Amino acid sequence: MNVNKIEAPDANISYADAIDYWTGIPATVDGVLGGFGHTTLPKTDVKGSIAFLRRISRFYPEFEESGKRLGTRGCDVGAGIGRVTRDVLSKFCSKIDLVEPVVPFANQIRIELEHKKVLDKLGDVRQIGMQDFTPEPEKYWLIWCQWCLGQLKDAHLIEFLRRCKLGLQKDGLIFVKENNTSTLMDEFDNTDSSVTRADQSFRRIFNEAGLELLEAEVQQGLPQGLYPVRSYALRPKRDS
Repeated sequence: MNVNKIEAPDANISYADAIDYWTGIPATVDGVLGGFGHTTLPKTDVKGSIAFLRRISRFYPEFEESGKRLGTRGCDVGAGIGRVTRDVLSKFCSKIDLVEPVVPFANQIRIELEHKKVLDKLGDVRQIGMQDFTPEPEKYWLIWCQWCLGQLKDAHLIEFLRRCKLGLQKDGLIFVKENNTSTLMDEFDNTDSSVTRADQSFRRIFNEAGLELLEAEVQQGLPQGLYPVRSYALRPKRDS
């Protein structure tokens, strides 16, 4: 008897379709935030991210000590126009490298950072997709991935996180901040060719990538009608 195999949502992801979609979106805060740039979302998101980073630094002193000992260079992956670097990472990192494959977004980064007088924090801008990005070994104190990992297929996401793990300096951390579905199922969005993953899917992927989950926190105070947003702090497993 033939049984039709159900295709996983991430099998529908097309990297070319995603680039085409985002290239047509305005290189503004409102554009990268899907029309929510004029709501409470940007400020609420920034406050939540800053508080999460401070809490992790307080409860995991080896992370803070790593920054003091080896430097605080960061990497903002799927950086868009540099909003997270501008408003969050610039408060913690000495320099930030940004990874952004959408050309109009990458071209806007310098303008955004200069406007907020944090251009001195700008490191390198890599116009490359996450599936092709390999950080230099032991380069980063932190790697921040926000609202971008849904563009990767599961297998490529696991490979990407494994490469990021090798890009961390001793006691450095990976931070992930992403939408979660409200169910146990992942959901494909044809609009931008992405997948919104369930919390349990992220935890499985982190485990397969050899990462230990230190903390997870749901962002509070976001506008009605949005997916739940969860922040994760991760470090390489001690035996990996």
